[in-house]
Amino acid sequence: MNVSDIPTLNAGLNGLATLLITAGFVFIRLKRITPHRICMGSAFAVSLIFLVGYVTHKVLVHNVHTTFEGDGAFRIIYYLMLLTHILLAMVMGPLILRTLFLALAGRIEQHRKWARWTFSIWYYVSVTGVLIYFFLYVWFQPIGA
Repeated sequence: MNVSDIPTLNAGLNGLATLLITAGFVFIRLKRITPHRICMGSAFAVSLIFLVGYVTHKVLVHNVHTTFEGDGAFRIIYYLMLLTHILLAMVMGPLILRTLFLALAGRIEQHRKWARWTFSIWYYVSVTGVLIYFFLYVWFQPIGA
């Protein structure tokens, strides 16, 4: 494994987090608390591993900028998605920690209120993280890359 493999690993981690968040959501709707806790705790752990990989990649490649090669409507979609992804990712950490704290403290009613927002933002950031990877590294690569 080398530095260029980290974005693919991170996309996989984001995809796994999305699956775990989805399963956690389904379990809580079915009132299956233990599987919900396991899925959400696992999603949190996977997201932490992602964060370590993301920061590691940024540190190792410092000034290397990955440019988006698409044009037209795809360029607009990509940059709107990237902007919202970045902004929401910045608030996601504190939201997840607060929601997790409320659950662990047994403050379930408050946890539910926070979880509605946290789930939506976490889900969006996870899904768009995978989409951004595909935009950058799969769908819009220059010919011969």
